[in-house]
Amino acid sequence: MPHAGLMNEDALGPEAGPLQRARLHIRGARRRLRQGKISAGIVTLYDALLAAMKWYTASPERKKGLLISDSDDLRDDSTVYDILRRSGILDDSLDYWAFDNLVEQASENEMPDYDYTDILRRIETVMTRLGVMPFDEKDLPPEDPSTF
Repeated sequence: MPHAGLMNEDALGPEAGPLQRARLHIRGARRRLRQGKISAGIVTLYDALLAAMKWYTASPERKKGLLISDSDDLRDDSTVYDILRRSGILDDSLDYWAFDNLVEQASENEMPDYDYTDILRRIETVMTRLGVMPFDEKDLPPEDPSTF
């Protein structure tokens, strides 16, 4: 994964760690997609989304503004996505289940002919709404192209 060897997520803590991971994975996914490693890029975007949602819900201040019911399991990614939507943080920019299905396909098959431009745009919209983007790539550790 793009963060391997570039950060210690646990040492950064419950907010800074997932935020750094999300940003590193956005950068790594973009590179992989440009290189034609479409399946790997899609899976990396998914990891970025999961890290971004973990970062968002890790903040007590941000969490206060979320509509969380007693039955919501914050360890379940689809539940967290639903909470963010019902709370008005996210909109219909991304169909989580369609993206989840795409990730499943990408993890099982190479997808060299898949046009990723729309899904990348949608993920970037979600990242912007969450506050993960924009960011200056110069603030990230230098990329290690050997991470695939």
